[in-house]
Amino acid sequence: MLIRRLTLDDLDACSRLAESRDWGPERHKWGLLLDVGEGYGIDAPDGDGLAATNVLTRYGHDHAVISMVLTASRYARQGLARKLMEHVLAEAGERTVSLHATDAGRPLYEQLGFRVLSRVVKHTGVFRGEPSGRTRPATDDDLGMILALDAEVFGADRSAPLRRMAGFGERVLVADGGFGHCWRNDGNIVIGPVVARDLATAQALIGDLALHAGGEVRMDIDVAQADLIGWAEAHGMGEPWAVSLMARDGLPPGDRSRQFLPFMQALG
Repeated sequence: MLIRRLTLDDLDACSRLAESRDWGPERHKWGLLLDVGEGYGIDAPDGDGLAATNVLTRYGHDHAVISMVLTASRYARQGLARKLMEHVLAEAGERTVSLHATDAGRPLYEQLGFRVLSRVVKHTGVFRGEPSGRTRPATDDDLGMILALDAEVFGADRSAPLRRMAGFGERVLVADGGFGHCWRNDGNIVIGPVVARDLATAQALIGDLALHAGGEVRMDIDVAQADLIGWAEAHGMGEPWAVSLMARDGLPPGDRSRQFLPFMQALG
């Protein structure tokens, strides 16, 4: 089975594969990932769509993220996920590679040299709170500040997805010392990324984004951000579900203490 690059023409096939594994179609998300990253897939031998996929997103010369590791049920346990993982790890070269792993996927990643760095907990719910009065909608003039702050905090160049926030997402907010973004993923609004100098600034950004959404929102919070988790739960965010943040060949760059929410798990 040959590995090939995926393109935006494969969006329907990617969404069908995701739905078949109970991930939801996530077509909007797939579109961004195939735009800023490199999608790889194996066509199903029976001619029905894709047998397996993954996506590699590179951040400069030091960091890369792997995501969307999916295999059709009828081709499970045939080594396709491993084959694609080995391919993208070779493509990543000497970069430190990170990913978010479910408990089911974690054994394969450990065999490939990944180790657990932390746990990231998905919280969903309808946020309860009041506007902070500390944030405002971002303008084109704010992009330089956003990119500079993110380069400092994230520790690598992720300007490609950040430059697309205005068109991809529902809203971008800025505050003195931070920025935040939210975007629609099927039935809910995902808040992220949120980068801020301190917890209070992050809470202002997250709360105002959640209130703007006006319905169910999702926040993926690292367990190291215990104060943020407690605050989110006190404001109506529940149904926690955890995955493992894993890395291979070192630690991802940057200051994770000021990375309050990721853009999405698939982008690190």
